[in-house]
Amino acid sequence: MLIADLFFYLFAAICVAAAFMVISARNPVHSVLFLILAFVSSAGLFILLGAEFLAFILIVVYVGAVAVLFLFVVMMLDVDFAELRSGFLTYLPIGAVIGIILLIELVLVLGSWVITPQIASHITTPIPPSNEVSNIEALGLVLYTKYVYFFQAAGVVLLISMIGAIVLTLQHKPGIKRQSVARQVSRTRDESIEIKKVESGKGL
Repeated sequence: MLIADLFFYLFAAICVAAAFMVISARNPVHSVLFLILAFVSSAGLFILLGAEFLAFILIVVYVGAVAVLFLFVVMMLDVDFAELRSGFLTYLPIGAVIGIILLIELVLVLGSWVITPQIASHITTPIPPSNEVSNIEALGLVLYTKYVYFFQAAGVVLLISMIGAIVLTLQHKPGIKRQSVARQVSRTRDESIEIKKVESGKGL
């Protein structure tokens, strides 16, 4: 237990420090890198809690996709963050008020939060004991049996949203050559080849 406690405090300290550096770093690229470090530390905490699936999802989805996407967007768009931060002091009072309200709400929620001893009896779908199957296997047994239709519906919704985003952002600019497979297949010899008779001594 001593080693587990040491790793918990190590991951927690790194996660809090990285989260603070995300909002305090002047370079946006450094902020994204600190965000990745915070995700990795949070994944370590999930592994210590026995939630391996959440740790894998945090690494694969957030670190492998979302954070890298943020990094590429920041590097490609070359956003002038100095201009965006120019009005920071103007909105500081209202931001401080909203932050204090959120802090009070979090304190009230955490102060009244308790673990119900009978919470295990409220679970509708029985989960096998941990000594029989792993955490990921138990989650898969529940997800692909009782909630399989909801899982497929969520996939369809994500697919439709992805297609909609592509359609909304796709712009056909004039003057850009695009491939037409039908035109390439249906072209004739006369359209593809032009034969010229070059006199002797006048060629290239």
